[in-house]
Amino acid sequence: MSEPLFRDPEAPVADRVGDLLSRMTLTEKVGQVNQRMYGWDAYERTPSGHRLTDAFRAEVAAGDGMGALYGLQRADPWSGVTAETGIGAGDGARVADAVQRYLVENTRLGIPVLLVEEMPHGLQALDGTLLPVNLAVGATWDPELYEEAAALAAAELRARGGHVALVSALDLVRDPRWGRAEECFGEDPYLAARFTEALVRGAQGPAGDRIGPDRAAVVLKHFAGQGATVGGRNSAATELGARELHEIHLVAALAGVRAGAAGVMAAYNEFDGVPCAASRHLLTEVLRERWGFGGLVMADGLAIDRLVRMAGDPVAAGAMALRAGTDLSLWDDCYPRLAEAVGRGLVDESALDTAVGRVLALKFRLGLFENPYTTARPPAPGRLERLSERIARASVTLLEHDGATLPLAGRRIGAVAVIGPNADSVPQQIGDYTAPQRPGTGSSVLAGIRAAAPGGTAVTYAPGCGLVGGDRSGLPKAVALAAAADVVVLVLGGSSARESGTRFDANGAAVVAAGNPVEMTCGEGVDLAELGLPEGQSALLEAVAATGTPVVVVLVQGRPHALPDLTGTAAAVLSAWYPGPWGGRAVADVLFGAAEPQGRLPVSVPRSAAQLPVFYNGKDHGYRGYVDQPATARHPFGHGLAYATVEYGEPRLSLTAAGADGFARDGSTAPVTCEVRVSNTGTRPVRETVQLYVRRVLGGTTWPRTRELRGFVQVELAPGESADVTFPLDARTLASFTYIGEWAVEPGEFAIGTGPSSHRTQEAGLTVTAGRDGSARQPSMTRASVR
Repeated sequence: MSEPLFRDPEAPVADRVGDLLSRMTLTEKVGQVNQRMYGWDAYERTPSGHRLTDAFRAEVAAGDGMGALYGLQRADPWSGVTAETGIGAGDGARVADAVQRYLVENTRLGIPVLLVEEMPHGLQALDGTLLPVNLAVGATWDPELYEEAAALAAAELRARGGHVALVSALDLVRDPRWGRAEECFGEDPYLAARFTEALVRGAQGPAGDRIGPDRAAVVLKHFAGQGATVGGRNSAATELGARELHEIHLVAALAGVRAGAAGVMAAYNEFDGVPCAASRHLLTEVLRERWGFGGLVMADGLAIDRLVRMAGDPVAAGAMALRAGTDLSLWDDCYPRLAEAVGRGLVDESALDTAVGRVLALKFRLGLFENPYTTARPPAPGRLERLSERIARASVTLLEHDGATLPLAGRRIGAVAVIGPNADSVPQQIGDYTAPQRPGTGSSVLAGIRAAAPGGTAVTYAPGCGLVGGDRSGLPKAVALAAAADVVVLVLGGSSARESGTRFDANGAAVVAAGNPVEMTCGEGVDLAELGLPEGQSALLEAVAATGTPVVVVLVQGRPHALPDLTGTAAAVLSAWYPGPWGGRAVADVLFGAAEPQGRLPVSVPRSAAQLPVFYNGKDHGYRGYVDQPATARHPFGHGLAYATVEYGEPRLSLTAAGADGFARDGSTAPVTCEVRVSNTGTRPVRETVQLYVRRVLGGTTWPRTRELRGFVQVELAPGESADVTFPLDARTLASFTYIGEWAVEPGEFAIGTGPSSHRTQEAGLTVTAGRDGSARQPSMTRASVR
């Protein structure tokens, strides 16, 4: 008897899906759209290894199969999985294969399961290699470097038996009070889009029907607008119009879809009064009908259960999400009852078939029916660790500098005092969504400085104060060390480190209310009303600076803290974000000059929380500022200093006028180019990030923004060297979201600016006329299909 069509690896995926669907019962279909179980409940550790639990077997039996299993290898205080009870690197593939074998051998159709893991900045599993958090990745302005790291992280995931990587990529830091700011690439849609493309290319490999055995399917989080919730409050509502949604919050998602992302996760927040998991407008009309997305839509954890208060009961809530376009659930009690929803006529079985088909299609793309078991080898030892450190080094951003104190290797230094609550803690520099680290993993800033300091240099240390609170009992020792040193490295900031005493919501978000002693100042569920440094840290900074010893402030942080004017207080200020386990070495390399500071701000640094929003590309219409303080950022988007000095020439356009029809919709032609000369006038080499901004001066169908990033190029310059950097100005550069509901190049006057940051540009004027040659007889705009 011949094999059924769905078993034929040479058949088209659509045909295999159709054949398998025709053989499935309603119960089996419902099982395929469910991801109800926490993966760590599927096994238990015994003296002889790991064994599958009765709860896992019961879950498989309930649906005669399982669509996906989340977090089999997750370990952290929320899951309760520790190094003693969890799955290490040596056992990952074996346990994953045991899960898969049970599904294949103990269900009627033998459909394999998708094993879904968190990979926000490396695999969240015991022995998983961590990268710096996304905000640090964004500070590199180097998508190619991130693409390389994403590929290795995906290979590590597949080598341990996982298939699907959940990665935050689509959210923007529009309000830094939001605790999940660290998971964003920055505040700008263009920058986030370039990193989202790099993520998909790296993790999934070349676009196509197949995802290789050493690559992972990417589900992009979160769709859409979660970074714009009111007040920076986690999972709250957003207040966005259509233009703001498309121009800002959907740009990275569109880039990820165009790059071939296997899936997106519907966000918790609501848009226009409807939670994203129930928004047919977002999930079907925009994502599928307008963009042509054919991949998977996954709900966020327990998000569908939140629809019960709208729908009335769990059965109706599941039907609501399914009708909207949510294909795969996560932990909720609603999707297991979809058979009831079909029976009650709340949703057609054809809608269920469509969702099941998308789940099955991904399994076929991953090759799980041909080989459901692990075949990938892990990356070479140390390779991903080295990339993690490279990203950390490239992300260190020099915000202020007196021009003389750094690099430390250029000065005679007998003693360096390393002070601050973040100076000697690896857990406080690795961010949220991390597994427990093995002893000896990583390097703190203190350890990095001790290793980098030249022989004969004494390195002293005192924490000075706690991470939170106002206790000043540690100040005297810190002040004494500072007074006796030649330079102070003061390591301040925040932490997303989850402790065993932290309380969690059912979806894993931390519960850190006012007055809670847990020392988390960032992370999921940890929103702040005030953005300044805690009282104790501020007092420490003031006391140490009063000694007169030069102070270099290093901020280890997951969000941009509001900074006072530190002129005359600090000789230099650097942001290291959460640089990952080996970030201490990276910071030390920059401090001592073994590496040049090359990070650029992916987000604006506010002066205070009271002036928010402060993102650079808001529509301020010439607002002059508050009476008591400026409305501008302390440090603007794109800012970052170097040890060298760089001069920019004026931008030169190949044409000063062009017709709208000359800009091809797909961006394949660029009728205009912009060229700028960049010169290193310093005595040290520099890796300069040359930025291109577009500002609409006149015309169009909406009020213009101040300026928008539309290009960047990194160029390495030796001392005295110059280079000409050229940017193509195509449809994607000049397009805006118009009244017709599409991206289009509209006639009008544009200012094309180049420079080292969003607030330091020189501009040249460009006129876009109607038609190709300025004739009014031609169409008035050119649509752009991709931004």
